[in-house]
Amino acid sequence: MYTKKFEVRWSDLDANRHLANSAYQNFMSHTRMAFLIENGFGQKEMAVLNVGPVIFYEHIYYFREVFQGAPVTVGLEVTGMSEDSSFFEFRHNFYDTKGKNLAHCEMLGAWMNLKERKIMPLPEALIVLINNFPKSDDFRVLTKVDTRKHNKFPKDLEIS
Repeated sequence: MYTKKFEVRWSDLDANRHLANSAYQNFMSHTRMAFLIENGFGQKEMAVLNVGPVIFYEHIYYFREVFQGAPVTVGLEVTGMSEDSSFFEFRHNFYDTKGKNLAHCEMLGAWMNLKERKIMPLPEALIVLINNFPKSDDFRVLTKVDTRKHNKFPKDLEIS
């Protein structure tokens, strides 16, 4: 499991003086990018190939409050990837200094061609890197069906 440590700052808190859910998302995003960069897949490589990550969902489950000044460790595991590499799934866990699990997140995303604004498989140069990512014990191959497993579809507002 890949991990990244954070100190909870005053600006990370919400009105209840505990870690805001937006801060959880920021910590996870930072952890994902650090993981990608350390595995040779950073902004520079994405810019050259005109590709970027898009998130379909992040389901966060909160177990314990996190307060200012409390260091947290955010874990990342690659739990799924489609055969063509266009879809990916990560698992995040938040831990305190004693290893207590503070929160859990399951997230699903895809790679987008930034010029065409469409989901795409990764170019071969990045597939080689992504195939070497450490994977969770319960890693699975994703299909397009996994992107709609929660049965959520857009419902447009009827404007008259």
